[in-house]
Amino acid sequence: MKILQIVPSISLVYGGPSQMVRGLSAALAARGVEVMVLTTDSNGDAGQPPLDVPLDRPVAEDGYQVRYFRCSPFRRYKFSVELLRWLGQNAREYDLAHIHALFSPVSTAAATVARSRGLPYILRPLGTLDPADLRKKQRLKQIYAALWERKNIAGAAALHFTSDREAEISHRFGAKTRDLVLPLGVQLSELPQAGKAREKWGIAPEIPLLLFMSRLDPKKGFDLLFPALEALQSEGVEFHFVLAGSNSQAPDYERQIRDRLSSSPLNSRTTIAGFVTGIDKLALLRDADLFVLPSYYENFGIAVAEAMLAGLPVVISDRVDLEVDVRQAGAGWVGSCQIESLTNNLRSAITNEAERQQRGKKARDYALEHYSWDAIAARTLEAYKRLIMNNE
Repeated sequence: MKILQIVPSISLVYGGPSQMVRGLSAALAARGVEVMVLTTDSNGDAGQPPLDVPLDRPVAEDGYQVRYFRCSPFRRYKFSVELLRWLGQNAREYDLAHIHALFSPVSTAAATVARSRGLPYILRPLGTLDPADLRKKQRLKQIYAALWERKNIAGAAALHFTSDREAEISHRFGAKTRDLVLPLGVQLSELPQAGKAREKWGIAPEIPLLLFMSRLDPKKGFDLLFPALEALQSEGVEFHFVLAGSNSQAPDYERQIRDRLSSSPLNSRTTIAGFVTGIDKLALLRDADLFVLPSYYENFGIAVAEAMLAGLPVVISDRVDLEVDVRQAGAGWVGSCQIESLTNNLRSAITNEAERQQRGKKARDYALEHYSWDAIAARTLEAYKRLIMNNE
């Protein structure tokens, strides 16, 4: 079986949604699938240099191949004429394309090319069909969908959702679709010895460490989190908060978040770590006592799954689609998108060490069983086989 994975970028700066393509491709390759990833050299906003990678030739990575293309002519939108030209010339050599992202010009065009060449394709919306997400730039998205995306959705062999909830609430612009619900997998290298992160950022070992590690975006619920933490601080609850994340495509918003914290009473017990990866990321996951993500909407929540795999109990909102799993596993605390609810859950978690440890163990056990790439690759491969047969 020969499969194309098509994604605007797999740079680390774009976080989990892009990175999952690497994990899935490696797991599929381990099961004998020939995988080619088509992507661009995009590496953040226009001010950042592109990825330093070979262009328009196969690059071997963990059992599969990646073919990078120069962003041109629209670098900001991760567009590549060369990628689309290659796809048009080689589409018939593959059995299926798995296209990641909607409302992204190169993904939109790739679906159009695949359809014109008779190549069946799966679309993964990445939460872009969530009504809350569609309200952003609503008029522009309606026009975009009418011109291109509705046809792509209607012509897809399936839409790939990462949870039942995402599938239920997603808007299809009137198109009938076949839905494929497959969660994302997570994988972590061995965690370092305890204390590395606390030592690096000067956090006392006896203080509970509360970790936010995700993309800095308004939907993440900072307007809930900061007031909740300020309320706990005023009560005398001891904790240290680490904000790990960035947003290269919205530097003004990132600056607003930093300014908000610098002018807050939380400033004295907050570490702004910025974008972290590698050993720093692992060290934070090792040393944290609690993970928090009170998002207004999250089509999966891969950062939550990673935290669970690291053995961290989580405090999340009921708008994070993994909330069903967290409740089922007893892996943390789930509340509404209200300051009072979040404050109560954080208080319960921070002040009860034994309960944190118990829920953290349940979190890891659940993640090992349900979020392993091998198990997800097996389900994905079966789905691929069915869709290819249906297209013959």
